[in-house]
Amino acid sequence: MTAPILRRLTDLRALTSDWKQKGEEIGVVPTMGALHQGHLSLVEAAKTGCDRVIVTIFVNPKQFNNPEDLAKYPRTENEDAEKLAPFGVDAIYVPEPEEIYPQGFATTVSVAGLTDVMEGEFRPGHFDGVATVVAKLFLQTQADRAYFGEKDYQQLMIVTRMARDLDIPTEVVGCPTVREPSGLAMSSRNLRLSPEGLDIAAHKNRIMRDLATALKDGAPFDPMARQAETDLLAAGFTQVEYVQLRCAETLEPLTYANRPARLFAAAWADGVRLIDNIPV
Repeated sequence: MTAPILRRLTDLRALTSDWKQKGEEIGVVPTMGALHQGHLSLVEAAKTGCDRVIVTIFVNPKQFNNPEDLAKYPRTENEDAEKLAPFGVDAIYVPEPEEIYPQGFATTVSVAGLTDVMEGEFRPGHFDGVATVVAKLFLQTQADRAYFGEKDYQQLMIVTRMARDLDIPTEVVGCPTVREPSGLAMSSRNLRLSPEGLDIAAHKNRIMRDLATALKDGAPFDPMARQAETDLLAAGFTQVEYVQLRCAETLEPLTYANRPARLFAAAWADGVRLIDNIPV
């Protein structure tokens, strides 16, 4: 059964207020649509952990640096609703832009420190857009828990800090990255890859896993990172923006994997920017 699609905050609040009065816990899965198995795994986690589940679909203009990238982002609302139907979600919230950014909207949520590196360096302002829209969605849905994938690990850390700092009573739950059989992290951007591009993209996870193995064996990061960049370019990636090793808790850079760490990489293949991370 297809869940109701709500476009107005007043309609959403009518539902959530009723659920709250009954003492039911609400889970939210914030998305920009173009749903894939990674998103659906978050829905499964939310269904397991909450009485009611809302999936939000909003292509947020404030987190795109490039207007062309925003224009190319796939909009697949009908297909997304069909994919969600078997999961029995309670509502799909597809807000009109004015429900998120009404006329005269002048507030930005910015998380210092965590947003300055990696994605923040190459996509200035991106995480301000993420933090702002996520704060709005937490408050609009009145969610007890929100589910995010570890594929966007930096984003996961930022929204967790944002909710904590602003005393928003929504618990942020991180869920494992879902991958294609090739090892490629599932992403809505993968839809833009040609068959040749998919073949190239699949090499990234293998190269990152080889690097992670070397780091676990005690190798220093910097020379291994340079080799990984060379390997990515040799595999067909046209540009490597970064390969970095960072503390899993603080995102500070590391030269050795001598504490819980994450290995991050961003590179271009077939005209598409692809990011990934794995634990070390």
